[in-house]
Amino acid sequence: MTAAAATTQPTGIAHLPARRVSVGLVAGGLGAYWPQFPDLLPQLRRSAARVGERLRSMNCEVVDAGFISDEQEGARAAETLRVAGCDLIIGFLTTYLTSTMLVPIAQRGGAPVLLINLQPTESMDHATVDTGQWLAYCGACPLPEMANAFLRCGIPFRSVSGYLDDERAWTRIGRWIRAAGVRGALRTGRHGLMGHLYPGMLDVSTDLTLVTANFGGHVEVVEFDDLRVRVAEATPAQVSERIALAREVFELDPSVDEDDFLWAAKVSVGLDRLIEDFALESLAYYHRGLDGEQHERLAAGMILGASLLTARGIPTVGEYELRTSLAMLIVDRLGGGGSFTELQALNFRDNVVEMGHDGPAHLSVSRRRPLLRGLGVYHGKRGFGVSVEFEVRHGPVTVVGIAQQRDGSFRLVASAGEVVAGPLLRIGNTTSRVDFGGDPGEWTDAWSATGISHHWALGVGDLIPDLRATAELLGLELVAVRV
Repeated sequence: MTAAAATTQPTGIAHLPARRVSVGLVAGGLGAYWPQFPDLLPQLRRSAARVGERLRSMNCEVVDAGFISDEQEGARAAETLRVAGCDLIIGFLTTYLTSTMLVPIAQRGGAPVLLINLQPTESMDHATVDTGQWLAYCGACPLPEMANAFLRCGIPFRSVSGYLDDERAWTRIGRWIRAAGVRGALRTGRHGLMGHLYPGMLDVSTDLTLVTANFGGHVEVVEFDDLRVRVAEATPAQVSERIALAREVFELDPSVDEDDFLWAAKVSVGLDRLIEDFALESLAYYHRGLDGEQHERLAAGMILGASLLTARGIPTVGEYELRTSLAMLIVDRLGGGGSFTELQALNFRDNVVEMGHDGPAHLSVSRRRPLLRGLGVYHGKRGFGVSVEFEVRHGPVTVVGIAQQRDGSFRLVASAGEVVAGPLLRIGNTTSRVDFGGDPGEWTDAWSATGISHHWALGVGDLIPDLRATAELLGLELVAVRV
């Protein structure tokens, strides 16, 4: 089961359409073979067409640069793909070809390159295969040459070898395509930051320039006043519609105060307008407030709207946690949901780590219909209102965070575990009991030693293979924590 299949979109909430990944495709072989073996090139072209069809079936926009037979055709293909601005370039080694044909594509294409070697079938029929037919199975032959040339030219090298109907190979290819989609989303993304740092939390502080330096994209600094005016403009009809949606999505606990519920719905309407007006794909926020003034009330009313946005694929998180909103975006785009999470307690009797968070959550990872609970106190924060509570779905999960290093670089930190059944807090938090396969204290020490910050994303499924590909395309280190 893929991570995407494991999430369940809440009734009444549509996830944003997936950003289509632009994949450049170039297939090639050595032109000297064509006059020698007339049947070879047509067969290889048919194989290239099948690869293109399979890529299109994976929700890719395929930019086909054609079939190249020498370095001059390779240079023309490089220009085609450079202009197209692809997220990923796939070079299909249909038979032997020289490295001079593909290195310029990798140098000029402006995107990571994946080389694939997919021979026609699992194996040759050695009793009947002649030289021309053998050459169709010879895509592995140039692969070491490509690796050597790429590495000597300073080009990261990656490949997938298999055969045309090899689902294991296509699973690996799909992993690189998803990773390229994440890279593209970060490079073009607009990420909102509203309010100010939670006082004293040094780990949360992020130099905004480092987001662009490590990922690309843009951080838009917005004010709570930008939200205030949009909340004030919310019409009674819009608020009533939002209340109806919330009643459809959530179970309401008797502790929910109707006035607080109404206010949360109104803030949710304004929050949607803010996201739309600034074209944001994520938002991190925090405001301390004072004595019930309007900004304090706005900050306290965010949880409903933030959770609805997160479920739609627009991570919206509290405590000014910009890097965690980006980690949640990564997990969401990989199909795992991605909910705002921190440590809650360690259970040494059951060997589980209890984690979750008050406030915004990704509703698609909930085991059952999520609950809205009324809270008279938000621990550590001013204000009061409604909060989201649910248990994460049982089964494989991955926690993912972005750690900022002393030199300004980012690293991905992840750990795969399993959510298991057991007693949970009922205090308006998302909660999960995660078994990481060892002593919870040892896991917590190892997790903390990576330099991870206070918060991270929790997604459903084992996302480590996809995260390895994502980190490689982003040029980041991935630290996978195991005990």
